[in-house]
Amino acid sequence: MKLRIAAMLAVTTALAYPGVAMADALQTLEDMHMTPPMEWPTIPQTGEKADQVKQILTKIKLPPGFHIGLYALVPDARHMAVGPQGVVTFVGTRKSKIWAVTDRARSGVAEEVKEFAPSLPKKLPNGPCFSKDGFLYVVEQNRVLQYAAAEFFYESPDVAVSVVVPEGQLIPKSEESFNHTARECRVGPDNKLYIQLGQPYNVPPKDKAELDRKVGMGGIIRMDQDGKNREIYALGLRNPVGMDFNPKDKTLWSNDNQVDGMGDDIPPGEMNRIDKIGENFGFPWYGGGHTRTNEYKSETPPADVVFPEVEQVAHAADLGLMFYTGDMFPAKYKGAIFSTQHGSWNRTVPVGARVMVTFLKDDGHVTGPSIPFAEGWNEDGHYLGRPVDVAQYWDGSLLVSDDLVGAVYRIWYDGK
Repeated sequence: MKLRIAAMLAVTTALAYPGVAMADALQTLEDMHMTPPMEWPTIPQTGEKADQVKQILTKIKLPPGFHIGLYALVPDARHMAVGPQGVVTFVGTRKSKIWAVTDRARSGVAEEVKEFAPSLPKKLPNGPCFSKDGFLYVVEQNRVLQYAAAEFFYESPDVAVSVVVPEGQLIPKSEESFNHTARECRVGPDNKLYIQLGQPYNVPPKDKAELDRKVGMGGIIRMDQDGKNREIYALGLRNPVGMDFNPKDKTLWSNDNQVDGMGDDIPPGEMNRIDKIGENFGFPWYGGGHTRTNEYKSETPPADVVFPEVEQVAHAADLGLMFYTGDMFPAKYKGAIFSTQHGSWNRTVPVGARVMVTFLKDDGHVTGPSIPFAEGWNEDGHYLGRPVDVAQYWDGSLLVSDDLVGAVYRIWYDGK
């Protein structure tokens, strides 16, 4: 009887705290073995919720000839990675799930949304990205996994998986936090894996400086796709979220979310252009743009600080970022940057909740400030949605995720 009760308690604990089974599940899949059968529901795509979202989208303003529609209902939708085949899009969350969003007919509307690799427990799997040869990488809070042939294995709850960075080795365990852990990744033109590491503080205490420099907290690191040869690519960022490479000159561009509590209108958010390894973007001496932080006002900043390419409106929470390379949109958008503003949480008059566009000159620098491209989710300070990420769909249209509504939208152009 005691053994039976103990066994029941063990099962109950594993169900309540799936992280305790994480190592066992990972080892099972790495050994190419099957896990026990499990329930695997899909997310309904019709009904009252879908109708409500479609009604909200009638309020969104776009340039002439552009349209927006519901692509899929995806709970807690955060950052996205469109599969090279253009059939399935992987959507991360700040919870415990990655979603596989399938458009088998490539019609522009997804017909199925289900959890990706449900047999493998995950912790804040926010940031998916693809390599050119079809490997899916997912950056969790403190782990990086590689999924081979994810577009083909996703139809099964068991997938091919390997460890790039083991649990607890992406950042020191002491730096794990509920704050600033929504990590993003990109595979660069050099075929290395780039990862953004936000640090957990509004402004870090001075005794964290050495650790941050050593680990790359508040910066961008890069490594080989197998996790070897890790190095710090950029520092002096507070909470970088959203990055992409300019396909024209290979520069890396990154958003950075800046210091809270300094007032409604300062400091500005940042869009940074990173030309080479080793650049420093000024945090924590600067809280955003040229605004000095109160905590480091008496400290001398590095002499080689790189200031932002674009200063964004303060506290708009810039998150997603991508260069447009498609052919659907008018020619002026080719090579432009689309980015998202999630919307402010601590501003007396909320700003953001929109998709922005930033145009570049032939020399690779911006023509001017970012301007609104899709807006209307901020209705007099009340959010009807909060855009998180932007991704280019196979046909050149634009996917936009929204974690407030729990949806992915599609923006297309037909000139009408």
